[in-house]
Amino acid sequence: MALVSAVEQLAQARSFDAIVSIVRAKAREISASDGIAVVMRSEGCCHYIAEDAVEPLWTGQRFPLEHCVSGWAMLNGRTAVIPDIYDDERVPVDAYRTTFVKSMVMTPVGFGEPVAAIGAYWAQKGAPDPDTVQLLAALARSTAIAFENVRLNDSLMDLNATLEQRVEKAVAEADAMAQVLRQTQKMEAVGQLTGGIAHDFNNLMTVIIGNLEWMAHKLGDGAEARIKRSIASARHGAEHAAVLTQRLLAFARRQPLQPKPTDIGALIDGMSDLIGHAAGEAILVERRLADGLWPVEIDPNQLEATIINLAVNARDAMDGHGTLTIEAANLTIDRDGGATRIGLAAGAYVMIAIGDTGIGMPADVVGKAFEPFFTTKDVGKGTGLGLSQVYGFVKQSGGYVYIDSEPGEGTIVRLYLPRMAVDAKPVVRPVHEWSRAPGAGETVLVVEDHAPLRTHTTTSLRELGYDVLEAPDGPSALQLLDARAGPIDLLFTDVVMPGMTGQELARIAGQRQPGLRTLFASGYTRDAILRDGRLDDGVDFLPKPFTMAMLSRRIREAIERPVT
Repeated sequence: MALVSAVEQLAQARSFDAIVSIVRAKAREISASDGIAVVMRSEGCCHYIAEDAVEPLWTGQRFPLEHCVSGWAMLNGRTAVIPDIYDDERVPVDAYRTTFVKSMVMTPVGFGEPVAAIGAYWAQKGAPDPDTVQLLAALARSTAIAFENVRLNDSLMDLNATLEQRVEKAVAEADAMAQVLRQTQKMEAVGQLTGGIAHDFNNLMTVIIGNLEWMAHKLGDGAEARIKRSIASARHGAEHAAVLTQRLLAFARRQPLQPKPTDIGALIDGMSDLIGHAAGEAILVERRLADGLWPVEIDPNQLEATIINLAVNARDAMDGHGTLTIEAANLTIDRDGGATRIGLAAGAYVMIAIGDTGIGMPADVVGKAFEPFFTTKDVGKGTGLGLSQVYGFVKQSGGYVYIDSEPGEGTIVRLYLPRMAVDAKPVVRPVHEWSRAPGAGETVLVVEDHAPLRTHTTTSLRELGYDVLEAPDGPSALQLLDARAGPIDLLFTDVVMPGMTGQELARIAGQRQPGLRTLFASGYTRDAILRDGRLDDGVDFLPKPFTMAMLSRRIREAIERPVT
């Protein structure tokens, strides 16, 4: 059967020209007509690009969409069945007088907004067989799928050609930022520099990671192995760049502290390459991790930054040669445990010790080591911020930190992190899957000043089943809120925006619609929604960059959270 053959060939077509050639070769046989034409929608016109007919028709010519039957079919998304061309107002009769055409069928090609049409023509008047109309419609559907497959394949090829280079450049820029930050002399300067860059960088990473995730999902398991490897490689690079940005924010204490049950052993194991890179090739790294380490409630990103910070300090103390030891063990301190000299309260802890075989420190230096801007390094080689950041993070997390060092005997920095009161399942690094928490038609107002990220977010939410409104800034969002007749179910807003911040927008919007739920998103908060570095209870927050799964899950959780 001609239709079956056409469908099989279209499924294997890999170019626009190949699709048009197949349709031109098969459409006339399928419709048993005297002629057929393939028409493309192009810049407001109907472009007749191919035909197979008993006499010439209009190949190469263009007509306004509003003045041709193919345009009517594409604009309305409906098939035009015309038994007599001289008795139908949709037909521009003058264009047909010199042809053999007396009756016709024009079928649109495309989903949503058709991009093409297939016309079948007969030299006699009369309505075509209904089966013929259905066969042409089936051919049009297969052609639309073939067009979409080619478009997706071309997009993927373009992405493969440029994305890895762009991600590598972004990672290199992130590494350069880290070098600059280590030379910054004041904490506020570090925070401003890092935060401003991280805000735009995390927006970019969200768009890149989100689109790679979408493409992997759309291609599925049937994609070519090389294409799947390219997507996975590009995504790994993008995620690595995002992690670098989060570590920069942690160093500057500009990242919200988000404690969660954490497996310390798994976290340190997962950092092996990073620790080795920080220490350098000439330093031996030994890990001594006890079995059955208790879970602790800690911000894993901040803890990673702390360990890397201490590893770099140890490397400098050893002048690039020696042994770096990382230990972790469970520790129970009772009232008579002899730990009062470091202010360690009775309780259960997971102890992490980072030791080196370097030059060590005298007691007077140890006493000042945690003070901001105190450093023993030469000018330009240290900021004096490293240990003060470690101290602040550990104390903020409810733990203790202690330095044991003597000149010529090396240094050990011990972190004591409280065991969770009740064992909980330690956090596992997320598996990147297209895991959806779909919507049910709820209305979400998206406010984001970065246009590509706003487009990506709104498109994702619409695919999830939400009714989405969008605004580039706070005042525009308030105008949409005031103009809408019904309530909005969720305000999803960036935190840092020019003019009105996300926090100010949420406050004003909440006054105009009491009980309005808000979900904040940012890669850099400037303390706008924090209290002592932690998120307030009841504040819903989604850190950038985020994946489709993270977005869908947090949107769903925010909408379902009871209004207080």
